[in-house]
Amino acid sequence: MIRKFTGAAIAAALFASAVPAAAHVTFEQREAAVGSTYRAVLRVPHGCAGKATHTVHVRIPEGFFNVKPMPKVGWKLETLTGPYKNAYDSHGKQVTEGVREIVWSGGNLPDEWYDEFIFRGTFAGDLPVDKALHFPVVQECAGGEEAWIDTTGGEEADFPAPGVTLRAKKPAH
Repeated sequence: MIRKFTGAAIAAALFASAVPAAAHVTFEQREAAVGSTYRAVLRVPHGCAGKATHTVHVRIPEGFFNVKPMPKVGWKLETLTGPYKNAYDSHGKQVTEGVREIVWSGGNLPDEWYDEFIFRGTFAGDLPVDKALHFPVVQECAGGEEAWIDTTGGEEADFPAPGVTLRAKKPAH
């Protein structure tokens, strides 16, 4: 079952963990050019309060389209699709809907281990440069979860959503 992010679920998940985690869920590459294709390697460094991770939800932000997740052996892969707020040009065709959330479930990532969850997509060419685009993540474990959903970009955030800082596209030579 795909767990759709809702305001109440996000708020409850944000406060579900009383102690901030020492390591955060992050992307391997933390910068990308606007208008470019991006291979997102999401790094999950630990479980929830010592428990193994069994589900990872990634919310896809507006402005990142043509999303295709990579299957993982031993995990079930699902996507939730829906309309975009804007239309995006994809090789001359207007794209108005696509993947809005990715869910890998049924796996077993012990707290002592690290793993990566991979997907790719395209950053819209009109996104603001030198700003981060955040991908909220909820990591579910037996008896709890870690909600990496703070999209403020603040240094003091206990549960920051992984983000990619967008840079200007370099001109072709």
